[in-house]
Amino acid sequence: MKTKTGIGQDSHRFLPEGSKKKCIVAGLPFEDAPGLDADSDGDVVFHAICNAITSITHVPILGKVAIDLCRKEGITDSRVYLEKAAETLGDQTIEHIALTIEGGRPKFQKRAEEMRKSVADLLSLSVEQVGITFTSGDRLTAFGRGEGLMCFCVATIASS
Repeated sequence: MKTKTGIGQDSHRFLPEGSKKKCIVAGLPFEDAPGLDADSDGDVVFHAICNAITSITHVPILGKVAIDLCRKEGITDSRVYLEKAAETLGDQTIEHIALTIEGGRPKFQKRAEEMRKSVADLLSLSVEQVGITFTSGDRLTAFGRGEGLMCFCVATIASS
């Protein structure tokens, strides 16, 4: 068996307070923050995973596929983008997804298991194959100060 490791990152600024767009992270709505400034739902978790997969397959999901889906078909749900990214793996399998989110808001820790399950379900993984951590980075960055969110992903992929 051969193993590859992909890394992906994504970040978005929050829209102004009072925005009607929902804050979606790991496919889940969070009520205690405005939506993210993006053409899509701005889901930084799903986008970071897409980018990690792209670093292995070299298929530009967010750089091409998602743009086409958004602009030509009006699809803004990042679940669809991640499904398309997973398809590019072919017979390769995801062994583990490690995520870390930097942001001062919303409060993620109490929903960590729900977030892990959402990622696992979408990628047909067990919850044990998805790890997630959170940090405010001691408010040293705009993300830690609550101005937006950033997510890093490391994906471990296996092939025979």
